[in-house]
Amino acid sequence: MAKPRHPLGVDVGGSGIKGAPVDLDAGAFAKDRMRIDTPVESTPDNVADVVAAIAEHFERDTGDSPIGVTVPAVVTRGLVRTAANIDKTWIGTDAGTLLTARLGRPVTIVNDADAAGVGELHYGAARSTEGLVLLATLGTGIGTALLHRGALIPNSELGHLEIDGVDAEARASSKAREGEDLSWEDWAGRLQHYFGHVEDLLSPDLIVVGGGVSKHADRFLPLLHLRAPIVPAQLGNAAGIVGAAWLATHEESR
Repeated sequence: MAKPRHPLGVDVGGSGIKGAPVDLDAGAFAKDRMRIDTPVESTPDNVADVVAAIAEHFERDTGDSPIGVTVPAVVTRGLVRTAANIDKTWIGTDAGTLLTARLGRPVTIVNDADAAGVGELHYGAARSTEGLVLLATLGTGIGTALLHRGALIPNSELGHLEIDGVDAEARASSKAREGEDLSWEDWAGRLQHYFGHVEDLLSPDLIVVGGGVSKHADRFLPLLHLRAPIVPAQLGNAAGIVGAAWLATHEESR
């Protein structure tokens, strides 16, 4: 019996590009992920070469299955509109067409926080919530994903809300905590202000906190007092890859 072919998920970050075939029944990697440093000149063509190398590495596991690729950018129908932590030449690039032609396989491009939100929706902390879910990744900035009744509302970019005259992520991101050497308590105060503001705007049924700092959720989440439950993400750094593979498969099946 032939082995099942899995979709490939690839997460393009500022320092590394990670990919793995994804078992969509389990919501987990089918093989250990592969990581390659992001090129110093992280242009679309250079990043496409790295994505192609990862796809080739997993060719026996994925065959011609679709590929989902996350980027730290606003993406509309495969067209990249912004660029955070990657080369500015991505802006205006039809990355979906570029990578599909480069790899000879269907490629879906998605914002990195949106992909993580989809991963958590189907396999993680948000899978039992039927209403509105806000996922926020706290890292270099604040990435957000909105999910309503199981559907993604893409490109929310709520980390860039202006609060008290300041871009929210400049004060409440994990980078801000580390850069200003804030205590967990002081940082939690800033998060309370940020999430309280977002909650007043959207009234989510659940808030999920992702990013590397979510490993220390017990240090700051209990200090927050919001109307909605606020919980740590469950998939960790796998969420984006898993979500991208899920989106690529369901985009291909439409």
